Amino acid sequence: MRAMKKIQNVVDWGLCVGCGACYYYCQKGAVCLKDIKYLGIRPLFREEICAQCNECLAICPGYAVDAYSRINGEGSLYDNNPLIGRSLEVWEGYARDKDIRYRASSGGIISAIALYCLEKEGMPLVLHTGMHPTMPWTNRTIVSKNRNDLLGNCGSRYAPSSPCDSLALIEQSEKPCVFIGKPCDTAAVSLLRRMRPALHEKLGLVLTFFCAGTPCTQGTLDLLEKLDIPHGKVRQIRYRGNGWPGKFSVTLTESTASKRELTYHEAWGFLQKYRPYRCHLCPDSTGEFADIACGDPWYREIKEDEEGHSLVLVRTQKGRNIVNASIVHGYMHGVLTDTCVLKKSQQNLLNKRAAVWGRIIAFRLMGLPAPRYVGFPLFTNWLTLPVSAKVRSVAGTIKRIIERKYWHPLRLNI
Repeated sequence: MRAMKKIQNVVDWGLCVGCGACYYYCQKGAVCLKDIKYLGIRPLFREEICAQCNECLAICPGYAVDAYSRINGEGSLYDNNPLIGRSLEVWEGYARDKDIRYRASSGGIISAIALYCLEKEGMPLVLHTGMHPTMPWTNRTIVSKNRNDLLGNCGSRYAPSSPCDSLALIEQSEKPCVFIGKPCDTAAVSLLRRMRPALHEKLGLVLTFFCAGTPCTQGTLDLLEKLDIPHGKVRQIRYRGNGWPGKFSVTLTESTASKRELTYHEAWGFLQKYRPYRCHLCPDSTGEFADIACGDPWYREIKEDEEGHSLVLVRTQKGRNIVNASIVHGYMHGVLTDTCVLKKSQQNLLNKRAAVWGRIIAFRLMGLPAPRYVGFPLFTNWLTLPVSAKVRSVAGTIKRIIERKYWHPLRLNI
């Protein structure tokens, strides 16, 4: 039972990131996934099977993340900058395909690169996340095999997703494929590929995006309620896109008043309050375990009706080769820049990373479990904060622990 207890603690104490890796990894049919509205996607375990097994812990980024788990033969993750991690190049650019650039988030680079891999590299599929067709306020894992598939499912989805649940489709593919997921999903993939050589061989490219955290489903439901939109009248939800940065847009089933919108900043300002606390303990908001990570270049003010742009952080040589080839073949436009642009664009994410050490210390001082991070320079980053921010990282976290009663386990699997 002790093995089962360790696994269950990851879920009951809110450490799980909901990536779906345990569902894919388990060969015994002991795991199913459930979207818990106020928390996120979480695994439910069959106690009779899991009682003497804790193999899931080896591939669980909620339990531990090993910065040296990347299999790319390129040495330390921190050759460049402790706040950013290893990076070979930083680009700013956009998709050459005008539809992709308009409909996707930022400049559509992730979709453009994925399309290049399908059409020029001979990769048969892209595994990623898209809107659930009958419950548009939720997500599902999908497969795209052509431009129309990608166009129909591009853009950010600020709701729980578990793309690792379908990694078997990549592992069983005849050729290497593309995987797109959140940074925590790519951390799980990095752990999994050490355990599954067949998966490692079939991961043609791993893409991710800068991430400030994933709001739970209740966030979207409450936002719909704020807009006086009944769930049954929702046909489609777009969190952004169709312009830069785009709007939160709800398309209704009715013919009259068929769409409601909020600005990106209004919608995210509301939804970010619904992020689970594990997101606040994440040391990797800029995708260190992917080949390529993309995000918004917020270093300057966006002009009205300006077309989208993306920052492209190249992490591996494979990623560098793909970016260069995507430019040569006309799938993306890119201009080399440097990490100072990334820092100016994503200062909030880097500040959060610097505060993680203090937050984890606060959890341990309160006797609560916290994720184990191996190989991350968390203390070095924490030292870069001003004294007031250091105090807030510890004292503020203790205050939230008390206010939100984090000392009570969730006990989800009843």
